[in-house]
Amino acid sequence: MDIRFVQRNTEIDGKLREYMEKKISKMEKFFRKILNCQIVVTEHKGSFNVETTANANGVILRAEENAKEPRQAFDQALKNLERRIKKYNSYLKDRAQLGAGEDFSFSLDEAPEVDVNAPAIDKVKKVEVHPMDPVEAAMQMELVGHEFFMFQNAATGEINVVYKRKENSYGLLEPVR
Repeated sequence: MDIRFVQRNTEIDGKLREYMEKKISKMEKFFRKILNCQIVVTEHKGSFNVETTANANGVILRAEENAKEPRQAFDQALKNLERRIKKYNSYLKDRAQLGAGEDFSFSLDEAPEVDVNAPAIDKVKKVEVHPMDPVEAAMQMELVGHEFFMFQNAATGEINVVYKRKENSYGLLEPVR
């Protein structure tokens, strides 16, 4: 597994880097298809933010945590990432029993130049959409840790969005034609 470190406003010492590499490598026991992992460590006002993103053969798994110490933030983020991997493995087993299946992936781009008077768009994500059902889309949303997820509805062929509601349920946005 290829592990990449990104440091913002801080330096990761060799001992901490070695610790992170050792711990993140153990994730392969949960999910063998992890191709690479990125660990972003940011310090802001005495607090550390650690974001871990793993590419598991096109499936993006992400976890982010804040703490006073970078090691503590990393451990919490890794625990969340492991929980998501286990949840995804369970989902794959259930899906295999039903006989469905298709992979998907994301690609990210930076935001283009915008007019000063236009609403500010800070980031643009280009998302490869694949046919899936809303339940699978909700699972993928949970894996990346977002509040919404865009996908192509396998039943209708339309682009839909699933989102997390305040009462911990899910919503589905379908276009009206």
